[in-house]
Amino acid sequence: MDEISWWLLRRENQFFVVEGGPSGKTFPAGRASELGLPATALSIGAWRGRPCRAVEVSAPPAGISGEFSPLRPLYGAAGAEAFALAGRASELLDWQKNHRFCGHCGASTVRKSGEFAMACPACGLLAYPRISPAVMVLVERGDDLLLARSPHFKPGVFSALAGFVEAGETVEQCAAREVREEVRIEVANLRYFRSQPWPFPNSLMIAFFADYASGEITPDPAEIEAAGWFPRKALPPLPDHASIAHHLIEAAARRNKQGRPRGGG
Repeated sequence: MDEISWWLLRRENQFFVVEGGPSGKTFPAGRASELGLPATALSIGAWRGRPCRAVEVSAPPAGISGEFSPLRPLYGAAGAEAFALAGRASELLDWQKNHRFCGHCGASTVRKSGEFAMACPACGLLAYPRISPAVMVLVERGDDLLLARSPHFKPGVFSALAGFVEAGETVEQCAAREVREEVRIEVANLRYFRSQPWPFPNSLMIAFFADYASGEITPDPAEIEAAGWFPRKALPPLPDHASIAHHLIEAAARRNKQGRPRGGG
């Protein structure tokens, strides 16, 4: 159906945005036939009462003024909803591109009707979008928070500890293991905060608070450049607002050591 849609147009991992959103930027809207875009573009849901479609392009539609933006800055330029929508588009475009051929027999795949699955007509294998769960843990000890930095962080920035869930592992087991491996301490009283899709490239971040139980901080030099206890009122620079890490740490900093955060705080 050639209906008016929001278009998430990606070129070299950047999305085309135009002026007009609540934060200043938004995505172009129009009919596929009017914009010269394929009617078979990937349908990724709805936003503000209109369907949303995503497609790889080599150039923006003729006659539309705008610019291509990397995904992460869209949080500030277009708002949290637009950032989340572009993240979903990015993950689904990658899935469609990376599963053009069957991983079992090598035959060309086709989109399965009614769900996000690339189907192999030769052997029947279905390839769904990949989601990689990762756990983030903010450890508390009295009025102090345990923060660490990886060598790839921006200079001076510290964050909570995080790592990917391994096969056969619960998120709770992952939380304890990652803290133990990265800084050699034990935790207790794990408490769920909230989760966030994180399209860099295909993670689902699951964030927790935890209490310090025992051990001395000993960073793993292969992953952690520095780690330590920081008072809630004297925190170092944090990850930007697009990351759940910022909101996890901010939620802890807003209360004193006697308080308890509410999930989704």
